[in-house]
Amino acid sequence: MTNFFQNSIRQNGPTVPEVGMMFNDDKEAYDFYKRYAYDIGFPVRKRNSKKGDDGLLKYATFTCSREGRRPSNASGSLNPQPISQTDCKARISASSNSHGMWRINTVHLDHNHRTSPSKSRLYRCNRELSATVKQKLEVNDFAEIPLHKSFNFVVVEAGGYENMTCVKKDCHNYIEQVRRLRLGEGDAAAIQSYFSKMQARCSGFYFSMDVDDESRLKSVFWSNNRCRKAYMEFGDVVTFDTTYLTNKAHHGIITDQDRAMQNAIEIVFPDTKHRWCLWHILKKLPEKFGYYVDKASIFLAIHQLVYDSQNIEEFELGWKEMIETYELIDNEWLSGLYVNRGRWVPCFLKMAFWARMSTTQ
Repeated sequence: MTNFFQNSIRQNGPTVPEVGMMFNDDKEAYDFYKRYAYDIGFPVRKRNSKKGDDGLLKYATFTCSREGRRPSNASGSLNPQPISQTDCKARISASSNSHGMWRINTVHLDHNHRTSPSKSRLYRCNRELSATVKQKLEVNDFAEIPLHKSFNFVVVEAGGYENMTCVKKDCHNYIEQVRRLRLGEGDAAAIQSYFSKMQARCSGFYFSMDVDDESRLKSVFWSNNRCRKAYMEFGDVVTFDTTYLTNKAHHGIITDQDRAMQNAIEIVFPDTKHRWCLWHILKKLPEKFGYYVDKASIFLAIHQLVYDSQNIEEFELGWKEMIETYELIDNEWLSGLYVNRGRWVPCFLKMAFWARMSTTQ
């Protein structure tokens, strides 16, 4: 960031756009206007842009999303839609110079509608699903957990609706997209065609498919050069599901908290590192602490300990503090988890290779 924006300190309110501000590129300028809009409380969008003869972007205008007007609803419409456009003129325009730097040329800050900082997080331009939220939604959907329950769990983890960076519709749209990408009728042939193209591009790409008598996909395996080299270095990591058959001689096995399975693994695979499915543990939090007054704070504290603890010492100190703060010394479920913390807390499992997996899904 350069000039005024680079050195500004937002102690007395948001940094206001001014003519002459300089940025390294158009994205930097747009991100700056988005942050300003977030503080003031209005949504933004890219309105106009022009490219030079070299194909590079030279000019751009960023406006309030309520810029322009929509045609009024037809008088005979049975479902009239609300009109959000108010012909708002708030905007900035910027262009690049011969050195590739971007300069704000015009600034109009006045809006013809009310702004609301408290609603900024809910504007479409600011809403997003984090990688963690996406993973939880996918895992829960695969386990046939209803979306409204998954969303409620995400809300609890965030500490309430006021801390959410997305709405339920965003979660619904994401899951619909994921479902469309899952296998459907006729996709076995499409996968085979795609893998054949990949194999033609790279001789190290390998795949194998198994279909039934009606050409429906039963199983599929693929591996590229990177995966094969990683296997030579680290060996196998296998998730264990009692509904499927597995092979022997693994370096790592992930299961749920099943005592019989734990005992069997210790006997059959004495040299294999065994961990518990982290998702199965954390999904029990609403069940175990749903009646606690401080349940949201407890959920957050446990998640922070699990995901943010960089070493064992940090986890131990944080766990002790959590137990004392929320008076959980007599909680048998937590006591059992603590005794077996070496089987599920990530910082205890760093010395083994898990291919970034922590769940059985």
